[in-house]
Amino acid sequence: MGQSEIDAIRTLLTSRPRPVGWIERRQRIEEVGAVWPVAGDIVLEPVQIDGFSAEWSLAPGSDASRVLLFFHGGGYCSGSVLSHRRLITEAGRAAGIRTLAVAYRLAPENPFPAAFDDAKAAWRFLLSQGIAAERIVVGGDSAGGGLTLALMTSLRDERAPLPACGWLMSPWTDLTLSGSTLATKDAVDPLIHEGYLEELAAAYVPRGIDRKDPRVSPLYADLTGLPPLLIQVGSAETLLSDATRFAEAAGSQDVAVTLEIWPHMIHAWLLWNAHLKPGRDALANAGAFMRRHF
Repeated sequence: MGQSEIDAIRTLLTSRPRPVGWIERRQRIEEVGAVWPVAGDIVLEPVQIDGFSAEWSLAPGSDASRVLLFFHGGGYCSGSVLSHRRLITEAGRAAGIRTLAVAYRLAPENPFPAAFDDAKAAWRFLLSQGIAAERIVVGGDSAGGGLTLALMTSLRDERAPLPACGWLMSPWTDLTLSGSTLATKDAVDPLIHEGYLEELAAAYVPRGIDRKDPRVSPLYADLTGLPPLLIQVGSAETLLSDATRFAEAAGSQDVAVTLEIWPHMIHAWLLWNAHLKPGRDALANAGAFMRRHF
């Protein structure tokens, strides 16, 4: 790994003052997420699902009958299909499958359970298209990783068919903010800090809802019976312990878990795969993982 590559991404992320309001934050994540556009050979197709938008993507030679259902990160308050388009489409290429990126409703305008309800609606939409559960992978980064797990545990509780596997990048699994690396990695993480996470959690979780609710913080869920999981996290991010504690909890409940901790990588580094070799390498690993479990 060329250290200069990750240093260049750090420079990109810190080149301007941190935005303050929700509108400014949403604009900023789209700017830095979409700085390198989607590849020219990707076919994109918008779709509407129960009042929210989504987007199909397909790389040449991919199997359209198998799908990655993807939930973007952004702390439940920002992020979009646009900010994550390069990541999502290249993940589909790596796995050789079609993708469906979901623009679920955002807080604070639409607090919990809006995003959770939209995740379930997106799952039902795929089934309505004649795509069997075992031909679907569910994945997401950061808050999208939390949504991925909330969806899978809900399906398990309903005794419904489960996806082939789950893919979690830098997942936010504990909205009580009890992870030790929130402090120990604060100085090296250019993106995610405890005060910011508290703002996001307060905006997403209404008063009266316990932040240990497993639909909000899957670290505290019953995880038995979940499909195989791949967790990818950077060593230089404050949410490192959200990933490692979740991997331990899932593994102790007999879930097949593959945990990758990538040296020097920051939160959701796969977003910048176009100019970051560890991003492309992590996507290659994820693609191979998905193919193995179909």
